[in-house]
Amino acid sequence: MTSPAPESVPALEARGIVKAFPGIVANDDVDFDLRSGEIHALLGENGAGKSTLMNILAGLYRPDAGEIRLDGTPVAFGSPRDAIAAGLGMVHQHFTLVPSQTVTENILLGLDTPRFRLNAGRSEAEVARLADQFGLRVDPRAKIWQLSVGEQQRVEILKLLYRGARILIMDEPTAVLAPQEVDELFRTLRSMTADGRSVVFISHKLGEVLAIADRITVMRRGVVTAAGLSPSETSTTDLARRMVGRDILETVQRTAQRPGARVLAVKDVATDNDRGLPALRGVSLDVAAGEIVGIAAVAGNGQSELAQVITGLRSCRGSVTVNGEEVGNRMAGHAIRHGVAHVPEDRTGVGSSPNLSIADNLIMKRYRDAPVARGWFIDDTAARALAQGLKDEYAIAAPSIDTQARLLSGGNLQRLIFAREIESGPKLMVAVQPTRGLDVGAIEAVHRVLLARREAGTAILLISEDLDEILALADRIDVLYEGRVVGSFGAEGADIHEIGLLMTGGGAAAREPGEAATAAGAGTNS
Repeated sequence: MTSPAPESVPALEARGIVKAFPGIVANDDVDFDLRSGEIHALLGENGAGKSTLMNILAGLYRPDAGEIRLDGTPVAFGSPRDAIAAGLGMVHQHFTLVPSQTVTENILLGLDTPRFRLNAGRSEAEVARLADQFGLRVDPRAKIWQLSVGEQQRVEILKLLYRGARILIMDEPTAVLAPQEVDELFRTLRSMTADGRSVVFISHKLGEVLAIADRITVMRRGVVTAAGLSPSETSTTDLARRMVGRDILETVQRTAQRPGARVLAVKDVATDNDRGLPALRGVSLDVAAGEIVGIAAVAGNGQSELAQVITGLRSCRGSVTVNGEEVGNRMAGHAIRHGVAHVPEDRTGVGSSPNLSIADNLIMKRYRDAPVARGWFIDDTAARALAQGLKDEYAIAAPSIDTQARLLSGGNLQRLIFAREIESGPKLMVAVQPTRGLDVGAIEAVHRVLLARREAGTAILLISEDLDEILALADRIDVLYEGRVVGSFGAEGADIHEIGLLMTGGGAAAREPGEAATAAGAGTNS
């Protein structure tokens, strides 16, 4: 990959940026520059300061010190609206779209024109032309709730392009995309840079960074540890070391072992989503002791509802058993008592109580049991001893067990959740997006924990949109599309492109490990 020729005046330049929050300096004299027509990747651990820097550039924060220049001219943004007016916008990892409105309505939302009446036909034509120019395939008349996650991301990009953005900041843009959608996104980014636009690409996926970036900057603990690296002069191992300050294993080794007896059995399960539409349509699968079964699916294809059905958070039709005992259509406490542990994708809203302390969060599944419980009361000494032991064992970085959970980084909050769930001695663990948004060091720690539980005989259902993660950890892989299992694979020799095709509704076959391909009905609607 050939980098754009250096220019005397960068399209975007930040010099000496300082930003402090109570108890931490998030950016400590940070320099960053972006050339016209380039993709500049920004890497760093959770808490390294990269999001703070980008929020400053996008007008969400104001720096305590330092200067920002656009095309050599100093600028000061008071809001994201000011930044967009100057040609700089940010596509956040969590989209900000109105589900009930159309693509065109979302793109026009917040603009001063049209002021009184919307000429829908003309506006839709303008959106269609812009989408065609940059290869962003999306129906201008479609409602947002009807779109896949990849299509919703295209709408977010179109919102900025429609407003004339010349510089786009992409925050973890591939986190929820299937491989084919990642390829489409990369083609879009290249078409934008060929048109003279510039992109800041924030990601934890080092292989993708090396594939797409012209230059790479790495941050650690609020400072820049490598500025403007060329992909040709670095590697994933080198980048990981620069991010976390130590060597990181690119792949945690999964040793071969024979699965035990069947623990989880899901048979002909169907349920609706929160909008009352079918989410699962006759799903059947099983997981054995000492086995990891991966569920590969693009967001919105029923995997979240599947986890909720198994863990007692959603009712269903069909049967869900753990060691032969029915847990479907029961309360979550029933599943817990039958040995089901849950690592949810929403760490803050479901996986923890943010305003409670680390100690309180760690004893949530033990407060009724000895030694934490003493009759009707909690033995504070025993509870604190248990919490302190788990904090030390799982290396939860915090001043004390009295620290509120909301003050933890994503990686440390995930360690807390794993510590609480594993301490209960589960027979089945349902782990949903366990490494989403985590840095390479935290990802390595999570993978080690999952494989250790597998070796200890726990049955694990791993639901992830990261195919590399599933291929690294799972013994078997089931592909879920539109609420159906459309493919089943043994992990050894599984074809990532075939799986990705099934994830996005393509392909016409599923194969059982060691058997010839058989029809799977991929992409069939009910």
